[in-house]
Order: sequence, then structure tokens, then C-alpha cells
Amino acid sequence: MWILFFILACYGLTNILVYGSILSCVRPKQGLWGELFKCPMCMGFHVGWFVALMMKLSNLTSIDPNIVDVFLLSCLSSGSSYVLCSLFTDFGINFKINKEE
Repeated sequence: MWILFFILACYGLTNILVYGSILSCVRPKQGLWGELFKCPMCMGFHVGWFVALMMKLSNLTSIDPNIVDVFLLSCLSSGSSYVLCSLFTDFGINFKINKEE
């Protein structure tokens, strides 16, 4: 059950950092930081290690991740944040299919 909590927490934080209008005035627009804040997969990775380390301090789980666990959870956060951000938009489920010609 904690893994579902982890995925949803990472998705939520990633979504706020990448798309949230509350941060639009302070979100970098250019350079390396700008690219990081545009990409839910990249930001999801960094959110993943942050949340994994914070889980140690939380009363919601009793896990104490080691460095390998933190890396693997960061990868899980990156992939799941990318998929969920692509699947869900502000207007519901995204049914748009991109076809390259």
C-alpha cells in the first residue's frame, strides 16, 4: 500500500512543480533549470528521491530506504509521473493520440 501512496505523492508534487500556476512566477523558463521544470519525467525523478528520503521521517510508512532503494524509487517516480501526467490533464483523461507522419 505504501508504494501506491509513494506514486501518488510523487505524481502530485511533480504535477504542481511542472504545471501548477501557483509557481509560474518563480518557475525558470530557460537553461538547464527551465528544461527540468518543463519535463514531468525529469522532475519526477528528482521528486522521487526527495519523497523517498522524506518517507523515513513520515509516520505513514515504516520503511527506511537505502541508496539503492532511493534510486529505484526515483526511477519509479519518473516513469509513473510521466505516464500519469500524459494520461490526465486539467480537463480529464487525455484521449489525444499523437501520430507522426
